[in-house]
Amino acid sequence: MLSIPFYKPSIGEAEISEVVDCLRSGWLTTGPKTKQFEAEFARYIQHSHAVAVNSCTAALHLALEAIGLKAGETVVVPTMTFAATAEVVRYFNAIPLLVDCRPDDLNIDVGHAAERIEFALANGAQVTAIIPVHYGGQLGDVRGISALARKYNLHVIEDAAHCCPAYYRDDSHAPWKTVGTGAEISCFSFYANKTITTGEGGMACTESQEYADRMRIMSLHGISRDAWKRYTSEGSWYYEIVAPGFKYNLTDIAAAIGLHQLRKADQMHRRRTQLAALYSELLSDMDEIILPRTMPDRIHSWHLFSIRVKAGVIDRAQVIAELRKQASAPASTGCPCTCILTIARHWATNLPIVRARPRFIPS
Repeated sequence: MLSIPFYKPSIGEAEISEVVDCLRSGWLTTGPKTKQFEAEFARYIQHSHAVAVNSCTAALHLALEAIGLKAGETVVVPTMTFAATAEVVRYFNAIPLLVDCRPDDLNIDVGHAAERIEFALANGAQVTAIIPVHYGGQLGDVRGISALARKYNLHVIEDAAHCCPAYYRDDSHAPWKTVGTGAEISCFSFYANKTITTGEGGMACTESQEYADRMRIMSLHGISRDAWKRYTSEGSWYYEIVAPGFKYNLTDIAAAIGLHQLRKADQMHRRRTQLAALYSELLSDMDEIILPRTMPDRIHSWHLFSIRVKAGVIDRAQVIAELRKQASAPASTGCPCTCILTIARHWATNLPIVRARPRFIPS
């Protein structure tokens, strides 16, 4: 039987040669290739600063630390996201305020977010930040989130794990903007099944020198900034631990892969877009399912092609079983944050859309 994996990374000879060059150089951990990857990614994503780390989770954690999130404060988090988006909030003993998604694109519902924030404030909460997630690779209501942030004085940290590349514009006459334009810090994933990969990896991007410096320091045990150059000719052997940091740095081996993945990002994006159009054409006559679509003024990254099964019309488990028989089995089904017991038990209330529409199959 033909086996069709959920995802197979597009790794070529360029990535392999770069990794071999890294191994032969003797410099395996964070070094020149990581710095080059940071510089090239920052240019590609049109940000001033990029800090390479070992996961998007690490990037989100560092971003919240950089803005000064404190225990007991509240952070707005959408329900349609992987657990990490809410988990990083709990790292600080802060509180995730789960808000519902829009049925059209499964991105955060700004209107519902405003209602939840008002309710939280009325009950004494201190709401300090919002983490919008651009589900599947399509940017959500960026303007609405920015307006919400201004009204309630919120920090905006974008979870852009699905979005390399993805673009939006305010209207059909406005210029295109890259993901992260409206955020203080945007966080990307280079996990094995993402649009570009380093095996494991992530990036935190920002226009703020202060945030970039803080995240860089905290990504490697809180070692002072000068320590990053201590092995070069202009560096010094001396360094200080200026804060109790983490072990989140990206290795040069991973960055070697990332350099060439990034250079192929547009080519791979065009291919995913072609496949998404083909899927839509071939599945368009099936009334039992809801297909994803590109919203106006958006360029979708197509990290996921999420098929939603209409509740009461067709059984999702049966669909998955049949797909497995045909060898084109999906690796997973969608599980919003409301499925995570430790989060749902305390914070998942008044979420009608996600409660009604959990039956989808990422492809």
